[in-house]
Amino acid sequence: MDKIRTTNTLLLVLVIPVIFYLLKILSFIFIPVVSSMFIALLFLPLMRWLGKRGVHKVLSIGIVILLILLGLALTAELIHLSSQQIMSSDSTFFAQAELKLTNLKQSLEAFLGTKLGNEDNFIAEILQKDSLGKAFGFVGNMLSMTLTTAFFTVLWLAESINVQKLMNATLLKQKHTSVKTFRKVEKDLIKFIKVKFLVSLGTGIGIGLACVFFDVSFPIFWGLFAFVINFVQMIGSFISVIALAIFAFVEIQLMGTLFFFVLSITMVQVIFGAILEPIFMGKSFSINIITVLVMLMFWGFIWGIPGMIMSIPITVFIKIILEQFPNTRVIASLLSGNELIIKK
Repeated sequence: MDKIRTTNTLLLVLVIPVIFYLLKILSFIFIPVVSSMFIALLFLPLMRWLGKRGVHKVLSIGIVILLILLGLALTAELIHLSSQQIMSSDSTFFAQAELKLTNLKQSLEAFLGTKLGNEDNFIAEILQKDSLGKAFGFVGNMLSMTLTTAFFTVLWLAESINVQKLMNATLLKQKHTSVKTFRKVEKDLIKFIKVKFLVSLGTGIGIGLACVFFDVSFPIFWGLFAFVINFVQMIGSFISVIALAIFAFVEIQLMGTLFFFVLSITMVQVIFGAILEPIFMGKSFSINIITVLVMLMFWGFIWGIPGMIMSIPITVFIKIILEQFPNTRVIASLLSGNELIIKK
């Protein structure tokens, strides 16, 4: 018996790195599959509601796809408006940015006693052909990933891929347990996605209004940027504040005004991210902060930015599955940071 257990443990130790290696090299498949599963879970209650009212499944899927397309159209319109703002702006900002960056470079060179590059024109250096080529390549990859995600979302909604049956066949082996677990996964993940969306939306609107109030350029762009980057747990808020503070440093002349602007956008992040989000999430989403950081780094290494965005939903999914087995409840307790409760 001990030999069998030891053999199984060794096989598990060998198989897990192989699984993660496959997840990394096949990220172009797994990222759309996992992200589409979360999107489909978000619309499952609507599908059930339409089904109870006699709406055919094909028509229900069509309604969901229409809602997703409307959301994408709204996003595209916001991107279009922000790009129009940027393109229609006069050249004074870029000249001002060039002057401040040059002065900053000279100050650093004087402090360090060494020359930092030969190019004087930083903006021209940023807008090189290689950088533009990478940008177009990124847009192409995003479009391909979006279409693949849409395809898998339709499969999830049509139940061509059934999560509950998959869990019953592979992990839980009991129909009642698998249904109960799937309902909990669905409930918790839908709650997480809804709260994160609303919190990110509030953060984006708050950041945009702060830009308007302090007369900082491109408020639509910065609001949209804050909304998107806020989906990256914890570090997203820091990135948006630091990036916008650097931008405002170039544009705002008075240091007092700059201080109050940075304070304002920081307060927006604190109110929505540190106060409202934990209240709305509730105790069911209590995940150890060390677990959050580790999962961010791990899934970021495996799948890049999409992995960082999906790291917490994936962690919640894993935690709920681990709670179903007596031998793995200890790991689930460590992930959540709660005291260990052993169910008899």
